[in-house]
Amino acid sequence: MSSQPPTDDELMLAVQTGETRAFNQLVSRYQGPLMGFFVRQIHDVQQAEDLTQETLLRVYNQSWDYLPRGAFRGWLFRIARNLLVDNLRRRSSDALIHTIQPRQEEDELLQNMVGEIGSPEQVADIREVAALVDEFLKELPEEQRLTFILHHYNQLTLPEVADSLEANLPTTKSRLRLAKEKLRQKLQARGILEFPNLLTEAEGESRSQEMA
Repeated sequence: MSSQPPTDDELMLAVQTGETRAFNQLVSRYQGPLMGFFVRQIHDVQQAEDLTQETLLRVYNQSWDYLPRGAFRGWLFRIARNLLVDNLRRRSSDALIHTIQPRQEEDELLQNMVGEIGSPEQVADIREVAALVDEFLKELPEEQRLTFILHHYNQLTLPEVADSLEANLPTTKSRLRLAKEKLRQKLQARGILEFPNLLTEAEGESRSQEMA
């Protein structure tokens, strides 16, 4: 019988004792999700790489500040979000924050949103819908956009999203609902009607996670 992989909390406790191997496991586990998070915000791969490395460095340097209470992902993405805000302030830009994902990830990301896709026609439409979602995400208010991305793309639970964005749970739920309503309306206005589960599947999942 194979042993279960260590939890994030177990790895952080090991990092606090100076185990480099445990930190390397956290890097392997979260480097990709962090990179995706930053790329979707700033549309700059080099900057995203730098911010990913800075986030992980802060995780290491601030490891003693972490309390093992099962909330590592919220703590991690709070660090990432604060770095993102600092980066945008330094750039002193009022331009919209881009929310694109690398082309090779489009199919996987959209399938996470729409669930099972039945017909070949729906499969053929995945890239078109993904591009529209990216376009419309750029038009959402920042907190709604971040809430949606963290919940749907990074698969954080609503409590974890609330922790990351330093908001309470009711506010986070409201932001997610508004983001989904706006995206759904914009997609429908473009004639995207053939994905009945779009923007609703994760809502039921989040409710079941909160009740567990």
